[in-house]
Amino acid sequence: MHKLKAGVRKLAYRVQHNFLSLNNIVEVIALIICLWFAFGTINAMSRNWQLKQKLQERKIEQARLEVEVEKLKLEQQYYKTEEYRELLARSKGGKMADGETMVVLPKNSEEAINKHNDDDVAVVAQKSNFEQWLDLLFR
Repeated sequence: MHKLKAGVRKLAYRVQHNFLSLNNIVEVIALIICLWFAFGTINAMSRNWQLKQKLQERKIEQARLEVEVEKLKLEQQYYKTEEYRELLARSKGGKMADGETMVVLPKNSEEAINKHNDDDVAVVAQKSNFEQWLDLLFR
């Protein structure tokens, strides 16, 4: 037990005189201050980079919105023109200009609707490219 107490006392003496000297304490404090400044600098740089990215995204969004607003203004001007009003009257109201005759076509029959069915497309897809060219050239 006496040896253990002596060993603990020797260790305490060495720690007190070798590690807890004024120079060592000043060096540790200086190291802590340097690490604190380095961490703060890195944190500020990271935050600045994130803010710069966000600013860049907002500038792109602003440019996109400006283009959209300009497009909508042009569209609005087009809707105010006489040409648009005439086209709208022709398509929605069935109106026609002087000297024109209107042709009203009947609705498509079932045969016309099913003329190009999926079977024809499947047959063409099964043929090779060379066979399709021959069909096209020598029909």
